Amino acid sequence: MPAEATSPATWPPYLDESTLDTLIQQWLAEDIGSGDVTTEATVPPERQARGLFLAKAGGIIAGLQVATRIFQQVDPNVRVYWHQADGSPVTAGTIFGTVEGAAQSLLMAERLALNLLQRMSGIATATHRLVERVRPYGTKVLDTRKTAPGLRLLDKWAVRLGGGVNHRLGLYDMILIKDNHIAAAGGIREAIEAAHRYRAQRPHPIPIEIEAHSLEDVDAILAIGGVDWILLDNFAQRLPDGTLNVAPLREAVQRINGRFYTEASGNISLETAEAIAATGVDAISCGALTHSVQALDLSLELTL
Repeated sequence: MPAEATSPATWPPYLDESTLDTLIQQWLAEDIGSGDVTTEATVPPERQARGLFLAKAGGIIAGLQVATRIFQQVDPNVRVYWHQADGSPVTAGTIFGTVEGAAQSLLMAERLALNLLQRMSGIATATHRLVERVRPYGTKVLDTRKTAPGLRLLDKWAVRLGGGVNHRLGLYDMILIKDNHIAAAGGIREAIEAAHRYRAQRPHPIPIEIEAHSLEDVDAILAIGGVDWILLDNFAQRLPDGTLNVAPLREAVQRINGRFYTEASGNISLETAEAIAATGVDAISCGALTHSVQALDLSLELTL
């Protein structure tokens, strides 16, 4: 029998066990409410069962520690065992874990555990595929704030488990000046200078990134300076014939010439990522990793 599941050696810096437990309590309350009437009606409370976690598709498993805590919050006597580690690959047909305990408890926890396992594994799998596609170029894969409300911490943890990089957690840990900020501030120079004044009053350093939509924007930012990142949005453009034109992105990266970190966004997919990475951009960001999740097909099969 594999070792019983324990807490991972390292948690992401933005999530601890107490915070996760609070989230799980909310999710269980939403699902179980006043009680699981189907289980209470059909399953004797003394009935014991064993469940097998089955991967029905290949991918990257993520969320094992989350699932463990769900079962243990429902019933501390439930025992969960994993045959894989968070972030490890599985193939279709792999039994990647087992759970044992009161059948009522397993049934009450099953759906929430699977929902989060499938979502996190889907994110980790998509991230891993993108990371592997751009690995030869040393390009980082960044996530975005395009996450499901209430699930951001788990969505971003799944990106990490898939080999991606968490770029910013929310509106509070990076100054990211986008087109609407520039318009509201009165221009690129006004926005950058205002960001510097704000940062100077902060007790801790905070990075500044600014979005560019044209080579003219890039030249203006380079003339002003004072940022850490330049976000090159939609510089890789789809042409009417369906091909991808990366020449503007390559030109922007060459003009920046390592003065600032570069991030490309827009039109990024498995099919386009390699051509975009080949321009020399430092990182690519892809909102689809978290806002358009294809859940990994996983199941839990109970036996007595």
